[in-house]
Amino acid sequence: MSDTTPVEFTGGADSRQLLKNELAQRQAQLMQLTPNSNPLERANVQYEIAEIMLELEEPGMREAAWGMTRESFAIFRDGERWEEAVRCCDVLYRCDLPASVPALGNGIWLAVTYPIDPQLTIIMLNHLIDATPAQADGAAVAAAVAHYIADLRLEGEKRDSVMFLTGAMLAKVAERHSNVNSQEAMNLWLNRLDLLNPKVFLPRLGQVVDAIVEGQWWYDRDELRSRLPVH
Repeated sequence: MSDTTPVEFTGGADSRQLLKNELAQRQAQLMQLTPNSNPLERANVQYEIAEIMLELEEPGMREAAWGMTRESFAIFRDGERWEEAVRCCDVLYRCDLPASVPALGNGIWLAVTYPIDPQLTIIMLNHLIDATPAQADGAAVAAAVAHYIADLRLEGEKRDSVMFLTGAMLAKVAERHSNVNSQEAMNLWLNRLDLLNPKVFLPRLGQVVDAIVEGQWWYDRDELRSRLPVH
């Protein structure tokens, strides 16, 4: 994203005023852009405005945030800026509107397919876990993929710390799914649900994502797959 990412503020009247001031500055920045301006600059500013709008939680702002972010997503998608596109999907999901769940699915597919910031990928998968009924296998699959992504994309101490978190995510899902409360029970649970083999659980995540998107794909997955490096 741009260097003008909004500062996060804590609660209180003063904080709300700071957010409103920040919003006014970003909106003024947006107004200064012309049709000849770099589309990525516009997309960045609109994304930042949407983040502030969600923070303010005022009437009509979720809808306005959605419109801006959806446009930003399209710009990032067309520019193949996949990490920024996924960040837009995160905002769209948090808008909590009727199309927010398909937005989550679109973001997860990109976040798992492309080697973006693994912590952002894990955030998207955690959204799916939170949105999935306790007894459904989809949350277990999402947690397994989060743990796998942390192992695959990170190294050293960062890998260890993030894998500790994703391991805790997996344990929490196992407990609510099947009352798993010991390492022996966890091992049995992982084997029973086939959560140790990425060749099994990655396609299963694809099925879960297909189900929540319900055909509302914002890009051609086959075309994107055809351009992925062959390993």
